[in-house]
Amino acid sequence: QVQVMESGGGFVQPGGSLRLSCVVSGTFVSIHTMGWYRRAPGNQRELLATISKTGTANVAESVRGRFTISRDYAKNMAFLQMNNLNPEDTAAYYCNAWEVIDGNFHDYWGQGTQVTVSS
Repeated sequence: QVQVMESGGGFVQPGGSLRLSCVVSGTFVSIHTMGWYRRAPGNQRELLATISKTGTANVAESVRGRFTISRDYAKNMAFLQMNNLNPEDTAAYYCNAWEVIDGNFHDYWGQGTQVTVSS
């Protein structure tokens, strides 16, 4: 089994910053891409950023310039640095990781970490 665990969420005032962490553990072969998503109440899941095993990073236009994704390949971790947060960023944030084994796609999700931005 593969486990994905997020951490780093919490309560922050507008304009503040948070750094989310995600670690993948268990039995996997080689994680290709890790990514961050979020879902606010009443909204659909939103892709925020991804980073591939080659280091190619993509950040959604909606958060570009405020959010940065990075990865520690040795530790199977990904990070989401979030700056200048505003109340619209309040959501549950989820980490995703995927790999391909013998041509089969394997998709792993964490349980999420809550981020609340409020004064």
